[in-house]
Amino acid sequence: MSIQENVQVVMDFFAAIDRGDKHGLLALTAEDIEWIIPGEDWPLAGTHRGHAGLAELLQKASETVETSFPEPPEFVAQGNRVLVIGFARGRIKATNRTWEDHWVFAITVRNGKLSNIREYVDTQALARASEMDAIPRP
Repeated sequence: MSIQENVQVVMDFFAAIDRGDKHGLLALTAEDIEWIIPGEDWPLAGTHRGHAGLAELLQKASETVETSFPEPPEFVAQGNRVLVIGFARGRIKATNRTWEDHWVFAITVRNGKLSNIREYVDTQALARASEMDAIPRP
């Protein structure tokens, strides 16, 4: 596929995220997709593999996080790699705490489908927003 076709597949993926189209997301990803979200102490961190892992991640995201993307992302591509650079605001539902995040997704496209996603996000902001208040001990 051409670089432009790879960018279009990634743009379609982000459009499906905006629509909440889980079936569309699965159709745009390889069956052995690997989505890596770094960090600890926040609900979405970890390595999510395959369509089952992606479906679980999307379900967990809808249950735990509200996210908005106030600015359109930038797409930068070379070969089968597409970098998506953006900004997000959100709220962790369990804590009602908000966060802001400048992020980059490094995405590999193989045979017209996303095969690997690696997020580079502000893990500290997300972990802080996810922290439950400590319960005082007597």
